[in-house]
Amino acid sequence: MHATLRLLSFAFILLAMSLCAQAQSAQKCAHELESMGAPMFENNSVQILPTGVGKYEELFADIRKAKRYVHMDYFKFQQDSICMVLFGLLAAKARQGVEVRIIFDALGNKDCQQPLTKKFLRQLRADGIQIEAFDPVRLPWVNHLLHRDHHKIAVIDGLMAYSGGMNVADYYLFGKPRVGMWRDMHMKLRGPVVDGYEHLFEVMWFDVSGQLLPPAQYRAQHAQEGHVPIALVDRQPHGTPAIMRDAYASAIDNAQSDIQIINPYITLTRTVRRALYSALRRGVRVQIMASLSSDVSVTPDVVAQEMQRLMKRGAEVYYFTGGFHHSKVMMVDGTFCTIGTANLDGRSLCFDYEVNGFIFDADVTRQLQDIFEQDVAQASVRLTPDNWKELFSPRQRFAGRFFRPIKGAL
Repeated sequence: MHATLRLLSFAFILLAMSLCAQAQSAQKCAHELESMGAPMFENNSVQILPTGVGKYEELFADIRKAKRYVHMDYFKFQQDSICMVLFGLLAAKARQGVEVRIIFDALGNKDCQQPLTKKFLRQLRADGIQIEAFDPVRLPWVNHLLHRDHHKIAVIDGLMAYSGGMNVADYYLFGKPRVGMWRDMHMKLRGPVVDGYEHLFEVMWFDVSGQLLPPAQYRAQHAQEGHVPIALVDRQPHGTPAIMRDAYASAIDNAQSDIQIINPYITLTRTVRRALYSALRRGVRVQIMASLSSDVSVTPDVVAQEMQRLMKRGAEVYYFTGGFHHSKVMMVDGTFCTIGTANLDGRSLCFDYEVNGFIFDADVTRQLQDIFEQDVAQASVRLTPDNWKELFSPRQRFAGRFFRPIKGAL
């Protein structure tokens, strides 16, 4: 009896020590992010939006209730049915006196299957919508390839903000023939962190329009919305060029027990790759979800090479088979997570404008872990040495080896 009690006591002590270490990892990461210049906002609420349907329903409902302004900064708006519904709502709000400002990336628009046309843009402006393109593509066009506006941000009346991986397009609802269903992750935020996203918009709006938006006019008084601390990691190519990759590396370096990642173009950079290798050497359980389907060529082949190398070092690599997983999330030690716009590739981490929220809350992290675990159980295949050559053809393996030094050199 006494021996059993001693064993139970010892097990309890070990569990308490583990939980304490995990809590310390979150605290240390939060401190490091603040030292990098990422502002920390306390007392927020986070609503996870894991489907396009859920995101659009929630966003459209809030737009309908807007009284002062709607600000949106998106990489691309595809001129299709969901886009028409959105801009119809925004035109109606503009007629009611609500200020509507929209930013889209010029190159992202040109790369769109159904880009916003000049005629449509003229109509939107006639409807009272202020809409501007970030960095219009002009000769010499090569100057416009580097620093793109990859944000997906919406702020409504200063009361709530939306951000994550979703642009505005029908395929978030219906998928694409090439890849099947399109999976993604977004979030709705309330609390002081909304001011952080609004500030990002104001900076971008000044860049595209030359118009200063007085902060006092576009801020709200935030009641106690929740208890969630959020660090806002804002990558600006000329201001904070290393902050996103350093933030990911900090989170990975501070992990004590487990890391779970979902990312669509996980070709990695030196900084993040070294952090993951180090975590595996420490005995941290690393689980990564990539997609067998993709909307681009070559990149998935490079991803496959990275995943094979991580698998050989002990990572659990799962390939999502239920379509294309475009989500950009990471969960660490069950205590904190990140949701945002950044891919784990050189373009997002070294060139583009990106923003991620690092969320220090076990409940939010658990929600993302549940989604990850459901996808592993229901719609994934684990990468093994035995199925590596079955999943990837000789052409894909050659392309991955050939292009990996280029994509992974950053």
